[in-house]
Amino acid sequence: MKQSDKRILSTHVGSLPRSKAVTDVVFAHENQLDIDTDKAERTIRRAVRQVVMKQADTGVDVVSDGEMSKISYATYIKDRISGFDGDSPRQPPKDLEEFPGFMQRQVNSGGTPDYKKPCCVSEIRSKDMEPVKTDINNFRQAMELADVTEGFMNAASPGVIALFQPNHYYPDHQSYLEALANAM
Repeated sequence: MKQSDKRILSTHVGSLPRSKAVTDVVFAHENQLDIDTDKAERTIRRAVRQVVMKQADTGVDVVSDGEMSKISYATYIKDRISGFDGDSPRQPPKDLEEFPGFMQRQVNSGGTPDYKKPCCVSEIRSKDMEPVKTDINNFRQAMELADVTEGFMNAASPGVIALFQPNHYYPDHQSYLEALANAM
């Protein structure tokens, strides 16, 4: 693990800006549209390489994949864990409730994402490790090409998953969190 007694090392957690091509792929996958799978995989792989290279070029010490393949930092999990379906109502940010005109402009400008926010409706279990393996392989290749030795891939925590995907199956919040923790 990198260390320094000369400066604070930097990293990044979360989504980094995406190109239209990447956004198109991610939303097509989310909406279960027919897409050219090979082209989609190349688009994501190229985006991960570019975002890792950009971080390396700007001096980020521990790079991330920028979450290029994920629809959202919390709701992507429905593709990797079973038990989620449907859509949950969105709660507008509390600070925007006092400014309905601004909130409407955000919605109209595309500032409010249009993707499903599923809820837990059945038993939570791991279902598909291939997307994780693909993300790891894309990230490793990008790090090698950028000559980067340390990287960080984040995953949604059970608490974040529970916050964004409400429980409609388990008898209580603790049981839901335990199921999520075991699956993750």
